[in-house]
This record gives sequence, structure tokens and C-alpha cells, in this order.
Amino acid sequence: MILADIYQLWSSAWPAGLTMLGLGSGFAVVLLIASIKLKVEIDPKIEQIHGALPNVDCGACGFAGCGQYAKAVSENPEFLGKCAPGGPETASKIALILNLQISDSGPPERPIVHCRANTADKTLYGKYKGIESCTAANSLANVQACKFGCLGFGDCTRACQFDALEMVDGLATVNYEKCTGCGACSRACPRNLIEMVPFAHEHMMTVACSNKETGKTARSMCKVGCIGCGLCAKKADTFSIEENLAHLDYKKYQPTEDTETAINKCPTCVIIYVGKSAPPPRQPAKKTAAAKT
Repeated sequence: MILADIYQLWSSAWPAGLTMLGLGSGFAVVLLIASIKLKVEIDPKIEQIHGALPNVDCGACGFAGCGQYAKAVSENPEFLGKCAPGGPETASKIALILNLQISDSGPPERPIVHCRANTADKTLYGKYKGIESCTAANSLANVQACKFGCLGFGDCTRACQFDALEMVDGLATVNYEKCTGCGACSRACPRNLIEMVPFAHEHMMTVACSNKETGKTARSMCKVGCIGCGLCAKKADTFSIEENLAHLDYKKYQPTEDTETAINKCPTCVIIYVGKSAPPPRQPAKKTAAAKT
């Protein structure tokens, strides 16, 4: 009885099974033919360029990822040297793949934070209890008195894929040993405090402030803000005063006796050195109480 049931089951099932096998085989052949006919040939050079890139997809080159950049630079060599994390070494590898010669593209760019105010240096209106984001805090007018300074909520640190920024006592601080110059931190700052600057020297002089208020107002907002006094511009022609704020021409900057005099004459010590092995910034003199008579 059992054998008869098995035979009956087999007799009724094998046509369906054979049909499914035939259909599966047919689809497999169709897919195989389609994969051959529709196969997109990838230029071997693009694969080689992609292999030479750091493959961090940081977007510093202006493309969504390393794959798109590899394709773009293979088609247009003008994009050569746009990979900041890879630097000159990666550019040289890509040039060799494309059989090109590259000239000196200038010093690498690195970020400079145009603010040096720690928490104790800032005039705060109250304790912020909103979303822990610079972008969110920047939309409010009453977070801190200085509307130009670092908000300290770390949008830039989260944007950096190389762990090259950290928040130190309310201030975004760059670790130049880790920084690749990808520019993600600069793009993340809602106040445009972080500028990508050509580092012609191991450490660079800079004006660590963005406040454009008059000197008296700036002084009331921040203990280490630029007051636009112009002493630096009088001592070195690489400095200028625009909108109550000192600026340094980084392309002209060379360490000289004049620039050293300028940094030492700054009354708020807002001119500092940044970069690898940079000396610690000067601290502004503390006001002393007037002597009683």
C-alpha cells in the first residue's frame, strides 16, 4: 500500500519537477547570455587609479567617492592632485598610471580655526539645552555673546574621518599629526570659522579670531578676541585690517623679525602659531586692580 502511494506521488510530481528544472535552466541560460551581452567593460586604468586612492570617500576632491574620482581623473587629468588625504604621493602614483608628469602643486592645505576662545574666555548668555549641534545652536541668537566664535558642539569633529579634531575646553582643536587636509571640518562649520590654508611651513602664524565688532564690543564679548587695533599691520605688511579684524596674507607669509614683532605686540594675544610643533600661544596679561591710595 505504501509503495503504491509513493508511486502515485512520483507519477503526479515528476512532470512538475521536470517543468521547474527546465524553466530554471532556461532562465540561467538567459541570465548568462545577458551578463555577457550587457557587461560593462571597466577601463583597467580606472581600477588601477582606484587602487592607488586611500578609499575613504571623504568628498574632498569634489566627487561623491573615490570611485567617481578615479573615473573623472582618468578622463580629465586636470583633476589630478585633488585627493587631499592621499597627498602628493597618491598624485604621483596616479600620474604614473596615466603616463603624466606633474609639476609642484604648492604646499598642502590644512585647516586653521579662526577662534581661540575657550569656555572661560567667552561671554555666555546662559546654559544651552538644545540639540548638541553647532548648526542647531547657530540658529539661536542667545547662545553666546560672540556671534562669530566657535560654538563648541563638535560638528567639525564628527565630520572628520581621521580623528584629527577634538573639542578642548569648548574650542575645536586640530591635531596636525593626523590631519590629511580633506576639508570636511571646514565644510561642517556653520560659522565658516575653519579655513583651509596652504601650509608653506611646518607651523603657521594666524589670527585666531573672526569677530568683526568694534574693539570695545569685541572686548566685552571675549577675553581673547581681536580688537582691530592695527598694531600687527603697522609691524608687518603681511597683516591688514578689514572690518575691525586683523587678517594675515598666508600666500605672502614668511617668518621674519617683523612678523615675530607683530605676534608679540598683539595686546589680546589673538595672533598665534598653529601646526606641527607649534609653540603654545601667549596669554593676555591679566588686569590688576588699581592700587588704593
